[in-house]
Amino acid sequence: MQTRPLLQNCDKVTDMQMQTGVRLSLILLATTAALATLAVGADYKVVKTWKLGGDGGWDYLTADSDGHRLFIARATRVMVIDTESGKQVGEIPDTAGVHGVALDYEIGRGFTSNGREDTVSVFDLKSLAVEKKIKVGSGPDAILYDSFSKRVFTFNSKSHDTTAVDASKGDVVGKIELGGKPEFAATDEKGTVFVNIEDTSELVALDPQTLAVKSRWKLTDCEEPTGLAIDRKNRRLFAGCGGNKKMAVVDADSGKVLASPAIGEGCDATAFDADLGLAFASAGDGTITVLREDGKDKFSVAQTVTTQKAARTMTLDAKTHQLFTVTANVGPRPERKAEPNSFVVLVVEAAR
Repeated sequence: MQTRPLLQNCDKVTDMQMQTGVRLSLILLATTAALATLAVGADYKVVKTWKLGGDGGWDYLTADSDGHRLFIARATRVMVIDTESGKQVGEIPDTAGVHGVALDYEIGRGFTSNGREDTVSVFDLKSLAVEKKIKVGSGPDAILYDSFSKRVFTFNSKSHDTTAVDASKGDVVGKIELGGKPEFAATDEKGTVFVNIEDTSELVALDPQTLAVKSRWKLTDCEEPTGLAIDRKNRRLFAGCGGNKKMAVVDADSGKVLASPAIGEGCDATAFDADLGLAFASAGDGTITVLREDGKDKFSVAQTVTTQKAARTMTLDAKTHQLFTVTANVGPRPERKAEPNSFVVLVVEAAR
């Protein structure tokens, strides 16, 4: 008597499961198609401008994808911006000569490199409250969190070394001499940290656990390397060569330069979007160069995006695929003074 209704119910459940599976498949296909379209090198452009104003220069940007926030180093403080509204939602004060911010999501802390007082500020990632300051090397510039070693590294421009800090304990655990002025760094998250040496045009590979130099490579056809990004899957590094308007694409295992496409003048940052297979280089001449991976060792310029003069630094939100850059109305050399309250954030993304 009950056999038929039970079978009918089973049929209904099966139909629902099939419909759900079809919907999920369609969503996955649509997402994959959209990412594929972007990867071809779709039309990137400035889609939003957030006017923040305020005094002081600027340096590195850090995107907090999980928290929908953007950290902006502003001379004596770090501005924290909501990336959905474009409004300032917080500030990390007392960061004299701040250059950058590194984030450790596992323990919920952030770290700032304070170049004028040779310190790192440790702050709570949620409240932004500063917990302590740590003395590091002279002139800390770039800063990086390495998830493999659970350490924060400051790259010190004046003492030509890097300081390693235990992220959880907040203690200095050692340093590595670099033999030149370090610029930006990247980690493969498997036991190697890479850093550009600007004044010698070299790339140095470090062991973040033993604190030793593993390799030192001369970057051919690359003058004054600054920004550095990594394609962890294909083991490729993207170094912005600020001195000769090139981007060096480097094999992360051999140090061999595989390509040197032209980019804008005055590059200060690079980024790599792992989902799209696109690399980016921002330059002070008001451009972002989009580099496409056409094959294992084949690269081509997909687009040159117009931003604004002096928008030399940049960061990528890996989840939204948006790029953020900042600038102001800057006067001529040598003073290059910024007009008061002209500081803005530019949001760059591709047409979808």
